[in-house]
Amino acid sequence: MARAPKDPNRPGFLARTRTSLTTRFDQFRQVFSLARSADPRLPFYLAGIVILFTAAGYLLGAAMGHPVYMTVIFLMLAVLPCLWLLARKAEAGAYGRISGQRGEVGAALGSIRRGWSYQQEPIAADTGGSRDPMQAALVYRAVGRPGVVLIAEGPTGRAMKMLSAERKRTARLIPNVPVHTFRVGTGNGPDVIATKDLIKKMNGLDKVLTKHEVPQIDKRLRSIGGQRPPIPQGIDPTKMRSKGMRPR
Repeated sequence: MARAPKDPNRPGFLARTRTSLTTRFDQFRQVFSLARSADPRLPFYLAGIVILFTAAGYLLGAAMGHPVYMTVIFLMLAVLPCLWLLARKAEAGAYGRISGQRGEVGAALGSIRRGWSYQQEPIAADTGGSRDPMQAALVYRAVGRPGVVLIAEGPTGRAMKMLSAERKRTARLIPNVPVHTFRVGTGNGPDVIATKDLIKKMNGLDKVLTKHEVPQIDKRLRSIGGQRPPIPQGIDPTKMRSKGMRPR
């Protein structure tokens, strides 16, 4: 069987490898920059981990009569805690960048793991007559095994009013399903949380629905939810997912 003719416009192996390495290096640099913005002491932590593992490997290797071999092994093992720390700091940096911005809840929902159906666009919005997007109050919705979760952001008064109205409306549509409410922001109250704690809080709720009931309830809410509210000018939650945050 004859081989297909080689595409003259296709880059060679070395060129493709160089491009791939450059792309990965740029991605790592972006993640490192994001992580360092969350904690400027990150390089010292990473260096400390490497030094600690190297010293442990050398001492153990010296006792076994193979100091170089064990030092190399422990140096490779140091990569794992370094990557874990880098990922945690990068996630904190990503949340730090979106915190206080309108659409932060939609961006945070983009990092949620499997088991949830959500809408990154708000299901309700109230600008209060202002054209300033920072003055908008927004309500988002997610459906998972714990039930329906409504999350509000924006000025406290309008956000809580909208949240209460959406909770009553949702309870009428699906009376036997739990409805949880949270407000992302600052202040006191059991339902007020920071953006970085939202996903953890949602995943910590008691599970009462089956995996098959979740998409059915979400489909019902979307089908009878009416027209999507106008998003205030200047807000595009679908483009606010920060680098370093895990996509759905």
